[in-house]
Amino acid sequence: MNKKQFEFMMNGRGFIAALDQSGGSTPGALEGYGISEDEYEGEEEMFDLIHQMRTRVISSPAFTSKKILGAILFKETMERSMEGMPTGDYLWEEKGVIPFLKVDQGKEETEDGVQLMKEMTELDQLLERAKENNIFGTKMRSVIHSANPKGIKKIVEQQFEYGKRIVEAGFIPILEPEVNIDIDDKAEAEEILKDEILKQLEKLESDKIFMFKLSIPDQPDFYTELIEHPQVLRVVALSGGYSQQEAVDKLSENHGLIASFSRALLQDLQVEQSDEEFDEVLKDAVDKIYQASIT
Repeated sequence: MNKKQFEFMMNGRGFIAALDQSGGSTPGALEGYGISEDEYEGEEEMFDLIHQMRTRVISSPAFTSKKILGAILFKETMERSMEGMPTGDYLWEEKGVIPFLKVDQGKEETEDGVQLMKEMTELDQLLERAKENNIFGTKMRSVIHSANPKGIKKIVEQQFEYGKRIVEAGFIPILEPEVNIDIDDKAEAEEILKDEILKQLEKLESDKIFMFKLSIPDQPDFYTELIEHPQVLRVVALSGGYSQQEAVDKLSENHGLIASFSRALLQDLQVEQSDEEFDEVLKDAVDKIYQASIT
């Protein structure tokens, strides 16, 4: 593990950019950017276009380590290059931003009110490639759709089970048991989730360090106990479908919780914008998310 990156993630002021839309979510990301599905054919062309978008974001002068601590990548992005360098190396060496990799292979159908992650049959190979590409950490996502204690317990156990394997391979895992922001019993689900996470943390060996990516809680400062836990490097928040303004307003009520936004970061970027317009729009988003992350 890169100690300089570890110290920067632990003590740095800023947020993590989520640029990890995978095959299933890429068409929506391109649509939001102004490229419709009838403008490209097949996965290869689709991934070329999303890589161009991500390169434009990361290479922008608005994308800076003064306000951005890390970036989460999809494996297709990790395997490609930016400005003639492997993406992970470009992020760290040219931008001073820590590279993370999305490692989950999607979600199961809903059962017991949750969507577990599909079995990660490619995890060992992905971690090998991540090592070769100088990746610092990983991220994996599952979703909670109701305050079902049985389902939430399963989700947390699964996240920690994979998390331990990832730590042993030399990475910092970001566990992302997302709570659906639209459910009626969100606050209750968050109570159960926090309790289950704390139970699992108590069982961890003292040298194992995790990160968490969680929905912005209904109750401000609800995750302080996790943020201050000695085995938690950082707790970051997903925007989860909130607009940029809603997300930053809610995040700013939570001290020590930093952003890891995707849609709320990219929502106003358009392919037809001039570089000057694009950089200005991105800078405005970065500034707003940064301010909410340093409360």
